[in-house]
Amino acid sequence: MNLERLPNEEKLSLCRKYYLVTLAFCQIFLFISPGGFAFLPFLWLVNVVWFFREAFLKPAYTEQLQIKAYVKRSALGLLLWVAVLTTWITIYQHFRAEWGEVGDYLSFTIPLGIP
Repeated sequence: MNLERLPNEEKLSLCRKYYLVTLAFCQIFLFISPGGFAFLPFLWLVNVVWFFREAFLKPAYTEQLQIKAYVKRSALGLLLWVAVLTTWITIYQHFRAEWGEVGDYLSFTIPLGIP
């Protein structure tokens, strides 16, 4: 899809949908299945990459402030998600052997050998 061909109202609507759909799915899946929402923040990345030029580099227009807000929130959500995921991976890799069976149960593959 070429954003240049869309009217400004459509751009705002699309940007808003990418942000809110991801936010809603994260909230729903967090209560239903922790970990089931792992790739939804990918839509935030798409939102940031796709609308960055519209939000920060184009000449000012009416809907630009709202698009800018959604792009900033998407970037913040993505960074928070990456920080949490990186922290979890680091903690798990460091303490998996000390957790014994619990660490093994949390793993998809059980490494062979001495930890």
